[in-house]
Amino acid sequence: MTDKIALITGASRGLGAALAESLSASHHVIAVARTIGALEELDDRIIASGGQASLAPMDITNPEAMAQLCRSLYDRWGKIDLWVHAAVHAAPLSPASTIDRKDFAKSLAVNVTATATLIPFIAPLLGEDGTAVFFDDPEAKGKFFGAYGATKAAQLALAQSWQAEALKVGPAIKIVPPKPMSTATRARFYPGENRSGLNDPKGEAKRLLAEILDPTPSPTRL
Repeated sequence: MTDKIALITGASRGLGAALAESLSASHHVIAVARTIGALEELDDRIIASGGQASLAPMDITNPEAMAQLCRSLYDRWGKIDLWVHAAVHAAPLSPASTIDRKDFAKSLAVNVTATATLIPFIAPLLGEDGTAVFFDDPEAKGKFFGAYGATKAAQLALAQSWQAEALKVGPAIKIVPPKPMSTATRARFYPGENRSGLNDPKGEAKRLLAEILDPTPSPTRL
């Protein structure tokens, strides 16, 4: 078993799953997501490629579950080398004047509150030498993106603050912007879009990993 540990929150589909598969070649992957079936399918693909994973079917908005997970990681390995935070709630697009309260509350819970809870839990596991990864989404700033855009911006503000604070002492905090991908999330945002020109999540995962695994610190994005 590899001695490198990668924790991926939001690992069941899309970019998170693609990164889990790619990382399993060099890391033992801890895959966190709510959808058990999708996690099991991910595990099958990782095993078929010769990698190893531990599945953690749980909700990142449950702080008690996340605390228990992090305690279990510490008890078993003592640390982790990489945290990839790919979990996100993409609320339906709507005018700001008609945002649904339940959609906005879920967006806050997943995109902001869970991130603010996870950072203090995971930072001690990463120590000075680990790496945490967050994803920018430049397209989430236009019209109809109020709920998703506001909560994604708040998530990135947390990441940027941690990045600046940890610049000299670690861990490394990287914020990377994926290219537009052919994912279910994007299909909900752009249902009539021609998907032939979009990037495949597996190819995008490999491209991003070149930056994620690069030991050179990323510039602070403020």
